Amino acid sequence: MLTFLALTSVALLGIVPEQSQAIAIYTGWERHALVGSDIRLSCSFFSWRWTSEDVTFSWTYRPDGSRDSISIFHYTGGAAYVDNKGPFRDRLEFVGNPGRRDGSILLKNLELNDNGTFTCDAKNPPDIVGRPSSVRLLVFEKVPIQAGVITGAIIGVVLGLLVLIVVIYYLMRFLVARRVFSLSVSKHGKKKKEGSQQRQGPVPPADPSKVKAATSEKKKQESRKDKK
Repeated sequence: MLTFLALTSVALLGIVPEQSQAIAIYTGWERHALVGSDIRLSCSFFSWRWTSEDVTFSWTYRPDGSRDSISIFHYTGGAAYVDNKGPFRDRLEFVGNPGRRDGSILLKNLELNDNGTFTCDAKNPPDIVGRPSSVRLLVFEKVPIQAGVITGAIIGVVLGLLVLIVVIYYLMRFLVARRVFSLSVSKHGKKKKEGSQQRQGPVPPADPSKVKAATSEKKKQESRKDKK
């Protein structure tokens, strides 16, 4: 009886579908590009499962000023399907790698009318529950003033830091060289003084008998002066 229950439990567990977990999808926040250029819109995901053979990617596009989105790309079953009637026909290329969880697309020859929001959705069965991620594309005829100012400011800061680093480097080298020179001069002067003292030699001590005779002679001379 126990064996029968155990086999029944194993069979029931075997037919229970694998529980799915959430999937996290990532894209950029905002991208800028110039008219006539190409741009890559990245899309990737995180899933606790190994990458499934049934992984899918879907891209939709909502133009600025519109409430409706249109499907422009879909990847499933190992094949990519591009919308051949929409605004990006002949201008969209799949450049991702599904095996590496990459569903990126490339938009070519951009136009001003391409401004809008691009949304990517991904599924990695059994992980199919996730929130799509969106990136906004802004196309300009020339580099916007604000972007140019920001870029110039960044370049200026970087160049200023490089100049400051170079100045500090050479200042430290100068201070170290000056310190080494001062120590060298001080050490050389000390050696020269010691050598001069050694050449002169020590002063010989006075002869006690001569000192005593000189003192006696001095006293006699003083006594003669007193008598006169």
